[in-house]
Amino acid sequence: MDTLDRKKLVTILIPAYNEHEVIPLLYERLLKLMNEQKQYDFELLFVNDGSKDNTLELIKTLRNNDKRINYLNLSRNYGKEIAMVAGFDYLKGDCLVIIDADLQDPPELIPEMLKYWEEGYDDVYARRKTRKGESFLKKFTSWGFYRTLQSMTNIEIQKDTGDFRLLDRRCVEAIKKLRESQRYTKGLYSWIGYKKKEILYDRDARAAGKTKWNYRNLVNLSIDGITSFTTSPLRWAAIMGIFTSLAGFIYMLVIIFKTIIWGADVSGYASMMVVILFLGGIQLIFLGLIGEYLGRAFYEVKGRPLYFIDTYNEEKETNLKG
Repeated sequence: MDTLDRKKLVTILIPAYNEHEVIPLLYERLLKLMNEQKQYDFELLFVNDGSKDNTLELIKTLRNNDKRINYLNLSRNYGKEIAMVAGFDYLKGDCLVIIDADLQDPPELIPEMLKYWEEGYDDVYARRKTRKGESFLKKFTSWGFYRTLQSMTNIEIQKDTGDFRLLDRRCVEAIKKLRESQRYTKGLYSWIGYKKKEILYDRDARAAGKTKWNYRNLVNLSIDGITSFTTSPLRWAAIMGIFTSLAGFIYMLVIIFKTIIWGADVSGYASMMVVILFLGGIQLIFLGLIGEYLGRAFYEVKGRPLYFIDTYNEEKETNLKG
């Protein structure tokens, strides 16, 4: 077939960790989508991120009946951020759609993404209008994080968005060049630039199974996001140190002046202890902040591969791309 007549190939990337309850529901909806969008060829690329349930066996069963399905089986659980990198390295499509396995993001939005892609947009991302099945605290902290991160960096961060998006192949190739191990991929989408288009949608509750995210994971991801894209906290530490030292110097002059002129006693064991504890606490906080940045540099300079693949489809993987 002539190259001009070839259908464009759309890869749908699905990171999965212990998702055997929801994968049949996801495949059913994706199958309907692929059968309706006859102008495209599709590849479903599952990345099994070290699942401990029957996720891998279920994916293998689906592949036996549908060769449009490919899968990567990682050698262990690396986390979603690294699982997506593995998918970027192995996809075959002209464009990539990333979707979570839990069906909180509706696959039925993909045709609209493809429409904007055909119009020339490189990054068509879905922004949440509402978020069902999530607590007020989670929504509030998410809202606060995106605004805080935006205030710290000169890169325009896409608010209230996740990984549910369509990326043109050149966006994928750009992200593949960013091999940092402490990743915040949602920020990398903004960092690489290119022509972007926003789609608004209502996010559904999880279709089945349990969420793999807890507040500890979300806090770690937030710290990764901030330390990956800005050094503003370090600058704030220096500025606060200057003001604290200046206030201490002024207070010292006041005490000396009072003692010389009026012979006043230096007062207050309690107040002195408060000041010492306050300054000590600030110092420990900023030492921890510096440690966060230093720790990330420590991981990066090792230069370890991001991941290892156990199998790609039915074959053991020996071509280490990680």
